[in-house]
Amino acid sequence: MSTARPPRAELAPGLIVPRIVTGLWQMADQERDGRVLDHAKAASEMAAYAASGFDAFDMADHYGNAEPVTGRALAAGMQAAVFTKWVPTPGPMTRAVVREGVGRSLARLGAVPDLMQFHWWHFDHPAWLDALAEMAAMREDGLLKHLGLTNFDTAHLNVALRHGIPIATNQVSFSLLDRRAAGEMTRYCLDNGVRLLAYGTLGGGFLSDRWLGRPEPAEAEITDWSKMKYRRFIETMGGWEVFQRLLAALKRVADRHGVSVSNVATRWVLEQPAVGAVIVGARLTERDHRAENLALFGFSLTEQDHAEIAAALAAAKPIPGDCGDEYRKPPFLTASGDLSHHLDALPKPYHATRTGANRWRVDTGSVWEGIAGYSRAVRIGDRVLVSGTTATHGHGQVVCPGDPRGQTTYILDKISACLAACGASLEHVVRTRIYLRSAEDWEPVSREHGRVFGDTRPANTLVEARLVGDYLVEIEAEAVIG
Repeated sequence: MSTARPPRAELAPGLIVPRIVTGLWQMADQERDGRVLDHAKAASEMAAYAASGFDAFDMADHYGNAEPVTGRALAAGMQAAVFTKWVPTPGPMTRAVVREGVGRSLARLGAVPDLMQFHWWHFDHPAWLDALAEMAAMREDGLLKHLGLTNFDTAHLNVALRHGIPIATNQVSFSLLDRRAAGEMTRYCLDNGVRLLAYGTLGGGFLSDRWLGRPEPAEAEITDWSKMKYRRFIETMGGWEVFQRLLAALKRVADRHGVSVSNVATRWVLEQPAVGAVIVGARLTERDHRAENLALFGFSLTEQDHAEIAAALAAAKPIPGDCGDEYRKPPFLTASGDLSHHLDALPKPYHATRTGANRWRVDTGSVWEGIAGYSRAVRIGDRVLVSGTTATHGHGQVVCPGDPRGQTTYILDKISACLAACGASLEHVVRTRIYLRSAEDWEPVSREHGRVFGDTRPANTLVEARLVGDYLVEIEAEAVIG
């Protein structure tokens, strides 16, 4: 190995890591279908990575035995920054649930991770705020060092920050195949001091010299989970022909600099202003790409390079939505494809109670529903009416005090959950009414309404009103199923 070492970046105060973080998600793929990974050898190779300057590793509680193998390497003396993730099933996030869930990772690692990241499957369930609040309390107790998010969109990153959660990073898909993070997400992170951790930068290995000029592979040729996933991205961004045009442009740029197509693809992501580090996967015990990864720090992309890449991407279709949407709504661009069955099986925060032959109601547990004699939502026949809804969390806590955008995001999630309890969805909404404490807040509230209803386009009324308590926004909705 060369004595050169990758440059470093500060993701948060005291968290200084190489700009290439080694991802261990491949460990799950290496261990599937009954295969056995040599843990001692994998831990030894991790130590070799760390000794050569690649001393940061990213994993999760569900990446096979990534945490125990890392714990083994740490116990043997490896000095490295450790990032892991907690990915719970939505449900009540009590202090005990959170500390037990996060504690499993701490026990498997035998150490406090430098960055504990959090993924939440569906924002309709509001308990994600409870989970993050308790993780922040664990940080105050010295049980965690820094907090990050995984696959959060911009709107919910904003809710977390405006609700007072100290978020350092957001780990998202970001590559020449998937440029969603280059838009609003980048602008928001730059304005709010959040660094992006970019994964998928090599498109599961498709963004490499190996695939240039090759015919589109048959489904049977795609045998690992990463390629299953990023083949879906290629299909969504325009198909194999568009992808080949991109590879040809990357090859021309690579030849000018004397590097590989993979180097150019990764360098493009590294030069994005909000990106703190890229996460490049390693198949420990099988392949070692450290020397190749070092090469990407020996050059920078020129204006001509960027122009050629942009021209090749002109025919590509943008991946729809915001970061993380591929896990929550169509098109589901994941290794296993359509996740709707998984999302439908997740616990729901609210449930409808039949109160008549053709009538149901939804209660959220608010004390005022009984005192004032109203329901959060009522379904009568195919019509669903959702009461005026505020950003009230739990037993009266105001979400995102002082931030109209964050309150609107939370309210629309709550309305979505109430509709789901009645067998409806946001696509069934035909009317909304928005009440603002101050008419000056119309734009951030309207833009957030547009993010959710931009395709549905229900009838809408927005007025200024004297709202109860400290709320800035209240919204009601009507839906018709069918």
